[in-house]
Amino acid sequence: MSAETTSATAPALLVLEDGRTFRGRSYGARGTALGEAVFATGMTGYQETITDPSYARQLVVQTAPHIGNTGVNDDDAESRKIWVAGYVVRDPARRASNWRSERSLDDELVNQGIVGIQGVDTRALTRHLRERGAMKAGIFSGEAAARPAAELVAEVTAQPSMEGSRLAEEVSVTEAYVVEPADHGWEGEPRFTVAALDLGIKAMTPVRFAERGIRVHVLPATATFEDVQAVSPDGMFMSNGPGDPATADRQVLLLRKVLDAGLPFFGICFGNQILGRALGFGTYKLRYGHRGINVPVMDRRTGKVEITSQNHGFAVDAPLDGPTLAPEERFGRVEVSHVCLNDDVVEGLACLDIPAFSVQFHPEAAAGPHDAATLFDRFSELMDARGSQTGAAAESPAETAAESPAESPAETATETAAEPASETTKESK
Repeated sequence: MSAETTSATAPALLVLEDGRTFRGRSYGARGTALGEAVFATGMTGYQETITDPSYARQLVVQTAPHIGNTGVNDDDAESRKIWVAGYVVRDPARRASNWRSERSLDDELVNQGIVGIQGVDTRALTRHLRERGAMKAGIFSGEAAARPAAELVAEVTAQPSMEGSRLAEEVSVTEAYVVEPADHGWEGEPRFTVAALDLGIKAMTPVRFAERGIRVHVLPATATFEDVQAVSPDGMFMSNGPGDPATADRQVLLLRKVLDAGLPFFGICFGNQILGRALGFGTYKLRYGHRGINVPVMDRRTGKVEITSQNHGFAVDAPLDGPTLAPEERFGRVEVSHVCLNDDVVEGLACLDIPAFSVQFHPEAAAGPHDAATLFDRFSELMDARGSQTGAAAESPAETAAESPAESPAETATETAAEPASETTKESK
């Protein structure tokens, strides 16, 4: 991406790989931005959206027509910078008006060199992407917009595809850090310690853990099983993140070691896809993905419908018809716990014989509804149950053996595990 940091508007052009173009005016920095064009349906939370690392290398189209009215502040960013490759809006606010606003969205885009375009018919653009699918695109403004259309289309199509892109390591932290419960309203000693793998983690996620008395060690995406063990965790968490889960071999192997060790696991979004792969299922690219704060999901175990915050372009290919033996048989049975009511896409996995579960949506809900916040409590219960079992076994091994004469798959996994079988695959839909 190339950019000139000037706030003056200039002619701008959005070019899609299929040759469709949308004209508008520059918004934010001027220059060229390349990425995958996707749309986000949230009517609020634009600052959290653009700072979500899961949007790395994507041109985000806001379907809500009026963007920027509450400005930008230093508290609501979900990471250290803006991650969207480019930004597409219809009607940007002329003036930010909110008591928490510290600067305008336009100025923030300029300051961080993010090329955008305004005045686009985002309704027509969204309909086009829904019909044709997410696709390569480019924003060209200033002098770049005056180049021949065929030349711009060629530049757009020449960029790498999102399929096969390995991006988690690019957005992750390089050094580990700790989020303490005491810094987020918790009184007393921490209840648990969690190792959280940063694949593009949002700032609010470790805060949700800390609010419940959980100390979080946030580790880089390149962390090893030895790095996880070094923090003596009661559980393991894998975050959301960008890119193709089919490239996350390193994280899949790490998670298999975690599951073999019987450590409780919770994953969201990219972490859900990694659990799916660790269990032996395949993943595939969705036509245009789920991105917004109003996606309905059915919890199949309770029948409850939750409105969720989502941002993903890939999904797990797992059977919907009840419990099944995982392709990696040493991990026992698994079931699809949640399903998207819009398209029946897998939205959650629950392991029945080992302490592990995951969801495809974002329960930290920044921004978004809090329907799924109880998942953090569910993970706490899973760690508490494992701690109770471990304590009981240490105090009275004879009684524990009498009550549970047969070992569980989680206990025997390390002894019986063979070399990982090849994964199932599925062609992109």
